[in-house]
Amino acid sequence: MNNRYDVVIAGAGPAGGQCARDLAARGYDVVVLESESEDEFPRQSNKSTAGTFPSMMASFGVPDDVVMQYTDSVVLESPTEHFVYEQPGAVLEFADFKRFLVEDSRADGAEYRFDARVTAPITENDEIVGVRYNGDEEVYGEIVIDATGPAAPLAKKLGVVDLKRENHAIGIEYEFEGIDIDRPGFADLHDAMMLRLDHELAPGGYSWIFHTGEDTAKVGLCYIQNDSHEQYARDGYAIDDYLNHWMETDPRFANAERLEGKQHRGSAHIQMPGRMHTDRFMAIGDTVPTVDPLWGEGINKCMKSGRMAAIAADSCLKHGNVEPNAENLTVYENLWHRDVAPNVQTRQYMTQLLYLASNERYDRLMRDLNRFDEETLAEANRGNVRAVLKLLGPGDASLLAQFAKQQLGFDISR
Repeated sequence: MNNRYDVVIAGAGPAGGQCARDLAARGYDVVVLESESEDEFPRQSNKSTAGTFPSMMASFGVPDDVVMQYTDSVVLESPTEHFVYEQPGAVLEFADFKRFLVEDSRADGAEYRFDARVTAPITENDEIVGVRYNGDEEVYGEIVIDATGPAAPLAKKLGVVDLKRENHAIGIEYEFEGIDIDRPGFADLHDAMMLRLDHELAPGGYSWIFHTGEDTAKVGLCYIQNDSHEQYARDGYAIDDYLNHWMETDPRFANAERLEGKQHRGSAHIQMPGRMHTDRFMAIGDTVPTVDPLWGEGINKCMKSGRMAAIAADSCLKHGNVEPNAENLTVYENLWHRDVAPNVQTRQYMTQLLYLASNERYDRLMRDLNRFDEETLAEANRGNVRAVLKLLGPGDASLLAQFAKQQLGFDISR
């Protein structure tokens, strides 16, 4: 078995799979190490809600046959109000989508090693030169990429990322049948992806219903384990308890039944990203902290970061005399900040501010959104300061004071 490659990638998720696709298409020798067995892939890592937009599918050549349901709108709910945003989308069958990335990159020559749990970087002269997996097995590459998500065994040991527990987001999702998709008193969720802001259900986070056809949907919630969650959390409640509470109290689920084997759990970090690369190494996907106020778009961000890393690797490898050192791989971080998560600081602040707001403020937000043009929310989500300010008003003084105290470290109420 070959043990030397141009690029070694740890993790076969959307980021790692897309990076392998791009590099293999350019003719590089690529190997992807994945901890799961191929027969069951992706059982343990089938963690995403898999909601995305047609622009992502077109950008990355994703086929229609991995789509469970095309949607026409995004619905935002608060405890008593809702807002409908006309935005075409797609709910993917995440397992089929991940297997597509594997097979498509394999067709261009990428190699995959399943049952390969990465444990540590191999270094020489303080530079990473390879990866150790399954205890004592080794593989070497000119460039190594960590796409393992929050586990980040390579990025952490190299000191590239610092994923803080207090900003750890956790999520759970089930697929159901028998849901009342158009329940009186609620928004019509036919062909829709719905996100609900309601601390009763997801304190310091949000819940969702993604329609997948007829009376079926993906239903889940997530929250960030930080001050916002502590402020609104119920004593003794774990994330499963909140989902069960929603099932028991929302009339849309009165006749709903879980589909066997359709449970997904996941995690990510919501914090400002730090360093993403060093000599011969890049961290991509959810190994890098994510930031997006509302839509999430985790799949799109992961795949974009994989593509940016492939571009950076190509910029070094296509010229035999260009070392893939930290200086020459800086292009990756530049592209990440430009194309993956622009306006990252503003978006980070908006995320933190959003989850500090009360349920009453969420109701008012929905009423405000129904008065504004649809682009206001889209621009705010992209980090446009003017659009963010448009969503705030004189009544938000106490909310802003709380945000300043928690996030910026000073009390403006004095």
